[in-house]
Amino acid sequence: MTIELQIISDEDPVAWNDCIGQLGGGHLLQSWEWGEIKRRYGWRPVRLIWRQGGRPVAAAQLLLRSAARGLTLAYCPRGPLLSWGEPGLVNQILTDLPQLAADAGAFSLKIDPAIPLGEENLESQSLAQSAPGSQIQAALRAGGWRFSPEQVQFRNTLVLDIRPSEEDLLAGMKQKTRYNVRLASRRGVKVRQGGMGDLDMLYRIYAETSLRDGFAIRDREYYRMVWGTFIEAGLAQPLIAEVESEAVAAVIPFRFHKTVYYLYGMSRGLHREKMPNHLLQWEAIRWAKQHGCTSYDFWGAPDNLDPEDRMYGVYRFKEGFGAQLIRTVGAWDFPLRPVLYALYHRLVPALLAVMRRRGRARTREALH
Repeated sequence: MTIELQIISDEDPVAWNDCIGQLGGGHLLQSWEWGEIKRRYGWRPVRLIWRQGGRPVAAAQLLLRSAARGLTLAYCPRGPLLSWGEPGLVNQILTDLPQLAADAGAFSLKIDPAIPLGEENLESQSLAQSAPGSQIQAALRAGGWRFSPEQVQFRNTLVLDIRPSEEDLLAGMKQKTRYNVRLASRRGVKVRQGGMGDLDMLYRIYAETSLRDGFAIRDREYYRMVWGTFIEAGLAQPLIAEVESEAVAAVIPFRFHKTVYYLYGMSRGLHREKMPNHLLQWEAIRWAKQHGCTSYDFWGAPDNLDPEDRMYGVYRFKEGFGAQLIRTVGAWDFPLRPVLYALYHRLVPALLAVMRRRGRARTREALH
């Protein structure tokens, strides 16, 4: 039966989100809301559905952005969405997407589907290879795709199955993590649900966190847009830890269909010994369960489990909740114009370094 491609032009976010939710649960970065946020920052979302017999079998939210001299970048964050175990369908999507990007004037197309390559055995740190993941990597290489030198999203993550009861989830934590969750409550940490009126305060704590931990963030209005859009859509909930009514830390979990994503966490230097971050994660997991979700994605893990890696401490924190380390196939590029693609990737590291320095300077100014 013929597979037909449809470009979605009508403004129907519910229908789009429902459609991609049917395709393996979809992904937050393929949601209508995410595409509209990126539209405000220079990207043009193009939403694509492949149907067979009227039934959606694949979808992709392709983001297009004009670069220098009329050139265009194309990126499909955490997509495309399809059944990766069907070779014929995979071949068609991996053929159609580069053609669509080329027709839009793109010199490069990036995809980073959330396809597990394997699950890590945390005791032996060995990778249990996933046959579909390995086969997809082989299919990408055979089709002219290249493993990307620019991994926009974290390649790896930790995911917790939250279908068990709260008692079983607590029992599944590392002993120290479970102790710290309970310790926070005993030491007077309270967690409340925040709202739109807390966004400026949350940004200040996030900015403080970025300067302390050495990572670059965007300006205040960007986060007001991202956080506010999903909060108003009922898809995100700030959780704020307080000690004696003073905010000391916060998380903002985002949900899409059956998964909650821990995208943003922030903390001050105050009362860290009271373990507010442990209690926040537990309350975020409880919030996810209350909304009928079945998995909690901790969003981000180091490429290598090396104690010298700057993210290793974050990994150990997340792993303490009983989450499973998932390695994915990562981001792959299709060089539509190979010479320009090579030149772009020679220039990107220097451009990113400049942008990070400017971003840190703006963040410091915002706090003064």
